Amino acid sequence: MEPIVRKERLLSLRCRCIFSLFLACASAIALPSKGFAQPRQTSAREELLALPGEIGRSGGRLVISLRGEPKTLNPLSAADAPSREVIGAMQADLVHINRATQLTEPALAKSWKISADGLQYTLTLRQGLRFSDGHPLDADDVLFTFRVYLDENVHATQRDLLIVGGKPIAVRKMDAQTLVFQFAKPYGVEERLFDGFAVLPRHLLEKPYQKGKLSQLWGLSTLPNEWAGLGPFRLKEYVAGQKLVLERNPFYWKTDTKGNRLPYLDELVFLFVPSADAQVLHFQSGETDMITRLGADNFSVLQRQQHNYNMADAGPGLEYNFLFFNLSDLGEKSSADLPRKQKWFRDVKFRQAISAAIDREAIVRLVYQGRGAALWGPVTPGNHRWLDASIPHPPRSLDRARALLKEAGFSLSTGPNGESALTDSDGKPVEFSILTSSSNADRTKMATLFQDDLKQLGIHVQVVPLEFRSLIDRVTQTKEYDACLLGLASFDADPNSDLNVWLSSGGTHLWNPSQSHPATTWEAEIDRLMEQQLGTPGYDQRKKLYDRVQEILAENQPMIFLASPDILVGAKNSIVNFRPAVLEPYVLWNVEQLYFRTGAENAAR
Repeated sequence: MEPIVRKERLLSLRCRCIFSLFLACASAIALPSKGFAQPRQTSAREELLALPGEIGRSGGRLVISLRGEPKTLNPLSAADAPSREVIGAMQADLVHINRATQLTEPALAKSWKISADGLQYTLTLRQGLRFSDGHPLDADDVLFTFRVYLDENVHATQRDLLIVGGKPIAVRKMDAQTLVFQFAKPYGVEERLFDGFAVLPRHLLEKPYQKGKLSQLWGLSTLPNEWAGLGPFRLKEYVAGQKLVLERNPFYWKTDTKGNRLPYLDELVFLFVPSADAQVLHFQSGETDMITRLGADNFSVLQRQQHNYNMADAGPGLEYNFLFFNLSDLGEKSSADLPRKQKWFRDVKFRQAISAAIDREAIVRLVYQGRGAALWGPVTPGNHRWLDASIPHPPRSLDRARALLKEAGFSLSTGPNGESALTDSDGKPVEFSILTSSSNADRTKMATLFQDDLKQLGIHVQVVPLEFRSLIDRVTQTKEYDACLLGLASFDADPNSDLNVWLSSGGTHLWNPSQSHPATTWEAEIDRLMEQQLGTPGYDQRKKLYDRVQEILAENQPMIFLASPDILVGAKNSIVNFRPAVLEPYVLWNVEQLYFRTGAENAAR
């Protein structure tokens, strides 16, 4: 599956298009592991975290494929999915969002307190923890980390999330294990904020940072002893164009309930595989142990043929696909007919009519082979905590669509060839083009279905496949397009991950991005509600506010929400603790607990 627009900096973090970047490199660089400190025996001062679950066996190498080669190993600049997947196995954050429960849990910070006014968060670090090179972790590393993330000259993709109430979060150290984070206003997302900010090793990065060279560090050719993290694995070897190998971090701060230090696996190998079909072949042949981001077609093939592996449908994830029209203010260089079309697009009844005419159930059936969910709002069924169940799910109705178009001043006539044609109040035929990504087969199928659906209203639709970057440039920069079909997904179920989408000033407010003032009253209301929930403590009140945002979107249809695909994955039968989630990373979120059964144990099952 190709790039999804992510809630992250298309222009900003967490509204994130899944950029699958393909880097072709000719040379191979083998990187021997050397220069690392050796682990000491666990001391009483090490405050390790014991994870519940099945007790595993140490050893083994797990191989998984990536659709493209990672762009970087630097968590400050990683925006593409392959980079994030690799970095996620090598880094850790202060507070973690459990991908299975979608709730927060202690991580590097063993505990935290929030002040009564919601303006101060006091986090206490575990004692005795070390980076993967053996160097101790303390509060100075956290101070350094947030100084770097907040530095405008670093251009960290996550920086926007640390600006609250128009002011950067202030961080101060109380002692070697305790830090206080000061907010300018209450921040409703609470401790979820701290997930996704990898704590950086000050001992390796402070001097390069002072010299302004931080962005040049931690590329793929980085030597293993020049990289350090707090995740279950650390860098071992990179072979350009082929694979990236990680090895077990002997200093990792988690154990199982018997006190065995995790992870169980000795190595985690990422193979660079250029296409979805090639990934399937690697999995079928046993060259890879797990497979993720499957399309419905390939999932069905693997499910029919499975013999030594298990396929899993985790249900709808957090990706939502949608159609939107160009409602942006146009420049002087816009095409002559776009202002005329925008007159249609800006009429809410026109948008509602298009929505009524689209057969969402057919999308789920024909595009996703039934492995997906129809949508009438931005929150998918996979996001149990924030879904507004009161939003209506009307079935497709051409009669309703025709009635709305008639109310909006459109009329249906019969052309010389006998085909129906919809015309506007000026007698002009209603026709427009839909941009879609040429590398996304699912959305191309959706666009073809739209053509048939809207043809029944007398509307002629042209599908225009574009290379993904060109498509994004049309939408966010030149504004030269009629309509576009895209998908958004999030790393977190919390609505604040969508701020850059729903705020009118947001760069990924796709139908009319980066507004200086809200263009409509309903966009102004969404701005107010999103800002209000941002500063409201407590889930129940925030849920009411975000429900209203979902209802406004459903009423005004700036995005015509379509469908969400299921998370489709697979793993060899010999892998234990395989528990796919609907939040990224779908199969590696608990990689420290994965292990292999022996052949005898498999035979006995």
